[in-house]
Amino acid sequence: MTALTLSTAGAATLRADALVVGVAKGTGPKSGLVLAPGSEAVDKAFDGKLAAVLETLGATGAEGELTKLPAASGLKAPVVVAVGLGAVPDQEDAYDAEALRRAAGTAARALSGVKKAGFALPAGSVEDAAAVAEGALLGAYAFTAYQGGEDKLAPKKAKDNGPKQPLDEVVLLGGKARDKAYKAAVERALALAEEINRARDLINTPPNDLYPESFAAVATAAGKEHGIKVQVLDEKALVKGGYGGLLGVGQGSTNGPRLVKLAYTHPKAEKTLALVGKGITYDSGGISLKPAGHNETMKCDMSGAAAVFAAVVSAARLGLKVNVTGWLALAENMPSGNATRPGDVLRMYSGKTVEVLNTDAEGRLVLADALTRASEEKPDAIVDVATLTGAMVLALGNRTFGIMANDDAFRTSIHEIADEVGEASWPMPLPADLRKGMDSPTADIANMGERMGGGLVAGLFLKEFVGEGIAWAHLDIAGPAFHEGAPYGYTPKGGTGSAVRTLVRLAERTADGDLG
Repeated sequence: MTALTLSTAGAATLRADALVVGVAKGTGPKSGLVLAPGSEAVDKAFDGKLAAVLETLGATGAEGELTKLPAASGLKAPVVVAVGLGAVPDQEDAYDAEALRRAAGTAARALSGVKKAGFALPAGSVEDAAAVAEGALLGAYAFTAYQGGEDKLAPKKAKDNGPKQPLDEVVLLGGKARDKAYKAAVERALALAEEINRARDLINTPPNDLYPESFAAVATAAGKEHGIKVQVLDEKALVKGGYGGLLGVGQGSTNGPRLVKLAYTHPKAEKTLALVGKGITYDSGGISLKPAGHNETMKCDMSGAAAVFAAVVSAARLGLKVNVTGWLALAENMPSGNATRPGDVLRMYSGKTVEVLNTDAEGRLVLADALTRASEEKPDAIVDVATLTGAMVLALGNRTFGIMANDDAFRTSIHEIADEVGEASWPMPLPADLRKGMDSPTADIANMGERMGGGLVAGLFLKEFVGEGIAWAHLDIAGPAFHEGAPYGYTPKGGTGSAVRTLVRLAERTADGDLG
């Protein structure tokens, strides 16, 4: 993990391999390249001509744009990296936190293989410093666990240096290094980024290494490290407890299902938040096999469970005054002679029976059992997170997750929180008329309904398994959980850790008595 330090050193005197400054795109009468706060010392080393030099090199200040140039003689670092922040805000010192996150992430990605870089981006407020720290640490992420090993067939003299490693150290400049609020903000950013990056690692891990039992082992180890009580229900316990959804989905695989409970408690907590994550460690579609071209990334179908795991550990590391319980519904959905068939009926943990019309609609089955179990503990609110439906991707695209809820005010709060932390989301309805499509002549409910509005149908199915009187929200992260394109900002290729920041901020608000 990339190290993070707050420094009292000036940008000109910092000994580092690179210096990062921000530039913006001027508008109206002030059109042209504008240097952002934090770049003053670097500009002075260029005799006040840094903007002109950058414009000569083609820089415009557009968001995501990056320009490297040799440092002037007055700087201790040999390279200056100018990163675009987008349009200049109305108040030049009030850059949007998300713009700072993305700029810091862009720079950190470009500095892979570098030991130390000073970030002289705008950090005049605690919020700005936290955004820069968070963006840099998330942008520096790389998943290299399966690369760079020894090639036994290579010539003895050949050297395999492997992939470039992430930026080793981020030095945050311009903040008040001795101020308690700045220190706390940076420490929070470090803890949060480490857990998001751990979630990314889990999502990116191949399914032959990450399956329900091994995921449960990771959770157990983290629990011991951070004082979280962990309970793992294996197949025998699931059979004894009557968890028909988890067992039905997992019975086609040699890797049996698990239900993992992580409980973080605080002695002064007044509220309890339950988080439920879909953890399909590999999804073939089961007997309703996915078509060719749709299987290759299905290791990511446990992204919801990874997000919940990361959020609970983050809450523990931050010592939040709220009880947070995480439920990881883990199974591998495989086709075999023992797999659930379309037409089978499962008796769920709640006692309801479900006719399985499509075995590729499996996420809602494992979540249903976990939602019922979570409801038994009477939490103040439940949020489930899942890569649940392709329909939600069709509706909202690859970068936005949908929010459904049984309480409009709670849904609005989560939407506001997601916007605050920089995660794109959109509130979605739960139309009552779509429920009829899941009527079954054989069971209490079917796991499929109308094709149109499929993401909303899935939400309505889950709602059936939430305890009476409990505020509940469902986050469908099928779009943003796994990024298949080129990296951008602080978003890498592969697992993203979507929804972790929203869940952690929700826990913080709950601790402050503002559940919504």
